[in-house]
Amino acid sequence: MDKSKINYTLYLVTDRNILGSRDLCKSIEQAIQGGTSIIQLREKNITSIEFYNIAKEVKKITNKYNVPLIINDRLDIALAVDADGIHIGPEDLPVKVVRKIMGADKIIGASTCNIKEAVEAEEAGADYLGVGAMFPTKTKNNTEDVSIEDLKNIKASVNIPVVAIGGINKKNASIVMEAKIDGIAVVSAILNQSDIFESAKNLYEIVKS
Repeated sequence: MDKSKINYTLYLVTDRNILGSRDLCKSIEQAIQGGTSIIQLREKNITSIEFYNIAKEVKKITNKYNVPLIINDRLDIALAVDADGIHIGPEDLPVKVVRKIMGADKIIGASTCNIKEAVEAEEAGADYLGVGAMFPTKTKNNTEDVSIEDLKNIKASVNIPVVAIGGINKKNASIVMEAKIDGIAVVSAILNQSDIFESAKNLYEIVKS
């Protein structure tokens, strides 16, 4: 996958707790059909073999639509299923180490909430930044708040794509895009909606406009 051509417009982070009884793979497919341009598979409370098996199934869908599959945190799973990349947070392995293990062709995303972290992540070899939390969110604890002004300053301080995350939905997505960033990352705004396809479609149109 050509890293320079990756579309970060609508970045979906999965959460099976939010989906309830709905099928993860079907939901991801509906989201992609609606306009989701990149998928991050996030699993926190399952065994390695379960995560591996889910990742293999999800990769069949992302391959079908030529959408990048990013694995959250787990370097072993990313390597095992030959995912397109990995997203790491401040408590995970350093970007530099992950880059050495994964090689130059894989996508590495890093979570940041200030200019210092953003610049360091870029220098260490990150391909994009996830910046947040922009708004209150129930899907992640221990997040630091980032203002729109902070987001603008982070975007201006780096040369790699910046994606905003944290409580973003169709009501506030256009406010976040005023920072001239590359896209938004969402969980509930797609997966917690009755019509996943339509929710993704509406969000994609808001971000693009």
